[in-house]
Amino acid sequence: MTNKEIKALISLLDDPEIAPDIQAKIQTLGESIVPFLEESWEETLDPAQQQRIEDLIHHLQFEGLQQRLRVWRDSGGENLLEGMWLLNSYQYPDADLQALNRAIEQLRFEAWTMMKPNLHPADQVQVLNYVLFKTHKFAANTQNFHSPANSMLHLVLETRRGNPLTLCVIYLLVAQRLHLPVYGVNLPNLFVLTFQPTLPTIEPFYINCYNRGLILSRTDIEHYIAQLNLTANDMFFEPCSHIDIVRRALRNLAVSFEKMQEPRKAGEVSQLLAILMEEDKQSIDSEPEEEGEQE
Repeated sequence: MTNKEIKALISLLDDPEIAPDIQAKIQTLGESIVPFLEESWEETLDPAQQQRIEDLIHHLQFEGLQQRLRVWRDSGGENLLEGMWLLNSYQYPDADLQALNRAIEQLRFEAWTMMKPNLHPADQVQVLNYVLFKTHKFAANTQNFHSPANSMLHLVLETRRGNPLTLCVIYLLVAQRLHLPVYGVNLPNLFVLTFQPTLPTIEPFYINCYNRGLILSRTDIEHYIAQLNLTANDMFFEPCSHIDIVRRALRNLAVSFEKMQEPRKAGEVSQLLAILMEEDKQSIDSEPEEEGEQE
């Protein structure tokens, strides 16, 4: 369709008798029509018409997001930053992936300038802790723990406040770019990282980003599991995939919307989560629970 034809089609939304058919036609055109809808929204003074246009824009953007998430999943979910950006774009469709990339790259550069050759893994972690928690003052958002903003990577990078998972994601992205063997670990109620040294003489250890990069041993993790009255499971100690991480982030976001009394958004986020559950048939309920408030 030409631009003139698209604008004429959108103008027909004013007619209540044919509006449903026009909406259905517009929905078949995909996200490319969103700029025309936004222009029409700015031109109309009718609140009802503006609401119809807003609903259409959201529908088109949500459909596009679902498709992009499927593509990311089918590619193996190797790019964690992209996966978190996709989650981010549910609430903020104009979120800029390159801006996120630049923010992570700046943190990597600062840490890289402090990394000396042949540093012990524990000392490498201390460098990252210094940059993230001392210099940039990333910290737990204990004042508003269940805010959806805690799951939005661009907001966490701006405010320096997040939940256990998003703080770990930023730490993990920086560590990956420094070629450090750091991975995510799916603990119940708390997401942590593990450092898996390549030298057999150094034991793997864990990093609690929600507590400013506190280093934990396997025994510490075992005690944590015991305190929850749970049976030890390999997944509580071993690295998880990037898809696992984004699944958990989506689960956190759905819970946040539920607590904010926004069931429609919670339902849509659950639809996104279902896309990442399609590759295995495990029940969503069998996955670790959302992040619990930490003392």
